[in-house]
Amino acid sequence: MVLLGTIVNGACIIIGTLLGKLLHRIPENMKGTVMYAIGLAVMVLGLQMGMKSENFLIVIISLVLGAVMGEWMGLDDKLNALGNWLEKRLGTESETSISQGFVTATLIFVIGAMAVIGALDSGIRGAHDVLYTKAIIDGFTSLILTTTLGIGVMFSAIPVILYQGTIALFATQIDRFVPQAVMDSFIVEMTSAGGIMIFAIGLNLIGLTKIRVANLLPGIVMVAAIVSIIYGYEKFIM
Repeated sequence: MVLLGTIVNGACIIIGTLLGKLLHRIPENMKGTVMYAIGLAVMVLGLQMGMKSENFLIVIISLVLGAVMGEWMGLDDKLNALGNWLEKRLGTESETSISQGFVTATLIFVIGAMAVIGALDSGIRGAHDVLYTKAIIDGFTSLILTTTLGIGVMFSAIPVILYQGTIALFATQIDRFVPQAVMDSFIVEMTSAGGIMIFAIGLNLIGLTKIRVANLLPGIVMVAAIVSIIYGYEKFIM
């Protein structure tokens, strides 16, 4: 089943959120310290990923063009608006909690190499080990995030399932029209660009910045476009 790993990932996020709601009485000082710990860990993960680029110029250009596109599209505002709509429908928590929980968790769970590589592995080889590992990590992360950011974290399971599921289904046919060299280069540069975004998320989590990370997401699409252009150019001049 191509989507099994993705479904397990979404289920773990939901389960982690529900457990987090049961543990909401954790002392505020403890929750604050835990959030700082998660933020620092996310920053370190982002740095590790960001260093993997083989052509950092691709990453810089992709992030700049992605930021311009994201700001023009207003992705961050739209994600927050969706979180606010969920708040109005639920009517249980503060608007900020629902929006922040949904947006923060979505960015943490969607951005990163594991989501793409795991989904590709599910589609191409029918192997779900990477997504199973990601599901466990996301489950524990959603538990902790929920104790501070609220029930909005649970709704991040929806974009996670849609995003990873689409990639997995796409991957079942990907070898027919995407050369392996392009895919390998894309994964490397996407990992670096995603790592920078994850580092920004960590900065936001510990309260140092308020970077609109969602507006950087088109940078992933720009990575794919630039890598494809470079590959086509190299094939042309050879």
